[in-house]
Amino acid sequence: MTKRSSSTAVVPTRPEDKKLGIGANFAYGFQHVLTMYGGIVAVPLIVGQAAGLAAADTGLLIAACLFMGGLATLLQTLGVPFFGSQLPLVQGVSFAGVATMVAIVNGGGGLQSVFGAVIVSSAIGLLITPIFSKIIRFFPPVVTGTVITVIGLSLMPVAANWAMGGNRTAENYGSVANIGLAAATLVVVLLLSKLGSSTISRLSILLAMVIGTLIALAVGMADFSKVGQGSIVAFPTPFHLGMPTFHLAAIISMFIVVLVIMVETSADILAVGEIVGTKIDSRRLGDGLRADMAASVVAPVFGSFTQSAFAQNVGLVAVTGIKSRFVVAAGGVILVVLGVLPIMGRVVAAVPTPVLGGAGIVLFGTVAASGIRSLSTVSYKNNMNMIIVATAIGAGIIPIAAPTFYDQFPSWFATIFHSGISSAAVVAILLNLLFNHLKVGNPENPSVFAAGTDRLVAAEVLECLQDGDRCENGKLIDADGNEIPITGEIPLQSKDSPSH
Repeated sequence: MTKRSSSTAVVPTRPEDKKLGIGANFAYGFQHVLTMYGGIVAVPLIVGQAAGLAAADTGLLIAACLFMGGLATLLQTLGVPFFGSQLPLVQGVSFAGVATMVAIVNGGGGLQSVFGAVIVSSAIGLLITPIFSKIIRFFPPVVTGTVITVIGLSLMPVAANWAMGGNRTAENYGSVANIGLAAATLVVVLLLSKLGSSTISRLSILLAMVIGTLIALAVGMADFSKVGQGSIVAFPTPFHLGMPTFHLAAIISMFIVVLVIMVETSADILAVGEIVGTKIDSRRLGDGLRADMAASVVAPVFGSFTQSAFAQNVGLVAVTGIKSRFVVAAGGVILVVLGVLPIMGRVVAAVPTPVLGGAGIVLFGTVAASGIRSLSTVSYKNNMNMIIVATAIGAGIIPIAAPTFYDQFPSWFATIFHSGISSAAVVAILLNLLFNHLKVGNPENPSVFAAGTDRLVAAEVLECLQDGDRCENGKLIDADGNEIPITGEIPLQSKDSPSH
């Protein structure tokens, strides 16, 4: 609402609209790129390898994913009418579809069938976004807090894998040297956060990555020799890897992935909205989902895949406190540049994986901590919220703790519930509907799980208290400011008994 004075009108700005200047935008934006770079290149590497692409074509696939990630980020952060949430969200190729895309490739459809399935399924997703944007009232803190917590927890295996070296087939995977380098990076993050100025503290992740890389160079654990190999400039060419083909089975399986992506992106939009402290209504949620789906429709033209918000960058927003969407937009520009300048991408790719792992522990842990903070605002009195949280977090942890848990289930079911994030989201939404919206049949006195959260004070204790008694710093103080001794026995006395 606009507040009017006698002569001027003051229009309050949203936290995400703050402008920090070009230099700060690109410095913090580069930090976002470093945070998600490993994740955005992992998908084309895996799918390209499954498709049997040559090294040069795999490189172009990576460049295309960087290029489209940058364009999608700009659309999401800056926005145009009906597209873009205008929030600090980094977009990139979604990891949720890796297993499905590999299955399509191995099933004989090839990479072209993957591109066709992505185009059609994303177009359907674009059409149904009005339905998703209307469900925001079913995402109270008991749901969003649960999902945000599971997002952070589900990313921890990624950080651990990075810290161990990233390549499970390497001889030094899990070595003391790799984990030691990750630990050193983590220590640098903590030291810079505690001892530095506010600016240094906010750049602690980026600076720690630079320092960690320098440490790796000094001990021979970083290799920049391949940076100069390959082309310097390579613009992603439309349909370079072939025209898309369309197969019904591939489209159906990819559409399930799109539904998962929409659920996860909805959770990320709501999460970053809570972290930033800005209002997220159904229209804004719909704009964000439309940007997601529109970018996913266009992505295969340049050789990329489904786009979604990166959860690890939500953590970066939380840990740095930098809420400006223009910072993330600068990161989008950097991604576009990396997409047309492969040499720059090779520089970033040379950052040792354990360094990313050390920083990732803080980033992903911050996401979980944000979820816990959100859950602390939930009322657990005389309701079933405790059991909703407990069950949903349990459902979200199962795929993380036991990745093969759903392997014997139908493929469509396994695709949805193999993701801890989507598992927690589905269970939390359904239980919230069951217990908080469809209240018919709920017990008058909630279950022991909810009742256990209430504070109980014995009647005998109340009989001992007098007017003016209060609790301060764990001590009982009377009206005159004197401490009242606390014993293991409760003396029986009337309210008219002498003062302590």
